[in-house]
Amino acid sequence: MSVNITFLGGTGTVTGSKYLVEHQGQRLLVDCGLFQGYKQLRLRNWTPLPIPAADIDAVLLTHAHLDHSGYLPLLIKQGYKGRVYATPATCDLCGILLPDSGHIQEEDAAFANRKGYSKHSPALPLYDKHDALVSLKALHAQTVGKTFSPLPGWNATFSFAGHILGAASILLEVAGRRILFSGDLGRPDDLLMNAPDLPPDADTVLIESTYGNREHPKEDVLAELGPALKRVSARGGVAVLPVFAVGRAQAVLYAIAQLKASGEIPHSLPVFLDSPMAVHTTDLYQEHPDAHKLDDDGLRALKHAATMIETPEQSKALAKRHGPMVILAASGMATGGRVLHHLEHYLPDHRNMVILTGYQAPGTRGATLADGGTFVRMHGQDIEVKAEVVQLQSSSAHADATQLLKWLKHMKHAPGQVYVVHGELEAADVLRQRIERELKWRAVVPEHGSTWPT
Repeated sequence: MSVNITFLGGTGTVTGSKYLVEHQGQRLLVDCGLFQGYKQLRLRNWTPLPIPAADIDAVLLTHAHLDHSGYLPLLIKQGYKGRVYATPATCDLCGILLPDSGHIQEEDAAFANRKGYSKHSPALPLYDKHDALVSLKALHAQTVGKTFSPLPGWNATFSFAGHILGAASILLEVAGRRILFSGDLGRPDDLLMNAPDLPPDADTVLIESTYGNREHPKEDVLAELGPALKRVSARGGVAVLPVFAVGRAQAVLYAIAQLKASGEIPHSLPVFLDSPMAVHTTDLYQEHPDAHKLDDDGLRALKHAATMIETPEQSKALAKRHGPMVILAASGMATGGRVLHHLEHYLPDHRNMVILTGYQAPGTRGATLADGGTFVRMHGQDIEVKAEVVQLQSSSAHADATQLLKWLKHMKHAPGQVYVVHGELEAADVLRQRIERELKWRAVVPEHGSTWPT
């Protein structure tokens, strides 16, 4: 009795993760992510899935980042009627992330229509806030480490993956086959998150490869971030940090709190977190103490590391302040959100600084900045880049290549096959080669839309 996987996203790219598992007419989708970055990838969001949404029987989410959960409102809008299973923290985060995603898409479409720079008339959102709120009703929280049955005869178990609050790996058992989905694996030395749980044995493994061709530097984020903030503060400039509202924002805030406590940067340096979503996410760390390593003192430091900005009026008022100051705002790759308005305002001044805090997917504005672009396209116009651009190499929430291999090595028995996913082609293929060479396991980088056995 065959069990097959069709790779509907997260192959050859770090976005759009969707893995369809099929057995005897039953269909289960692991992750339901949006494509981001290059336009040809983003256009996939508008292309219907190869099977009707109503024919999918269950959905499992590894975590709440939009490249893993952001397609969910659209799936339900298209007719999906089943349940969506995730860890408790992932359910809580989806309650923040998905409505915000719908709201941003509504705002972007409305702005494009007002300014007339869209090629579509009218420009429409992929889904709106109402669609996202409807989709939340499908979420069902499952305890980490406790096996449950998403479908009759199918068992699933979540284990902690580090990375962000609630992130999990998934062991799926069906028809005698054990399939392990790594999800996005965190680092064992992460500032906030616990190290990933050790992997169980499996017949088939899907391993992420975001950093499959790279190693993290030995210096930590404090050693990189401190000098940059000290430099921009000394010249009276403004540092704009595009951050993911979930995970990266909190890690950077905690790092800033530590830098101030140690005297590395001025204690008086104003810091603003301009993201309602990130503000609400920061509150969730107190509600899920088992999902991170912060104690009560650490949680207090995180909570008081910045002035929390929530309303649009408060956000606009920041533009009237003079530096030095630090502004953290979503999104992390500058693909949307309030950070665009800050970049538009501060990029043309050489006293200012943009600090990129993590991986920048090709085709995003963040990648343009990281590559030394002299102009960035925003809101239908080219904004000149005169501000200093700094890319932190040590702040990633993903395991690097050696850490990924070390995680795999903890499996007591070799799997029959490893599918290398969630990475750009070069990163995925380099990791594939290392798996075959160092572990002597069969590894494949599947193509988008391809179907493989387990």
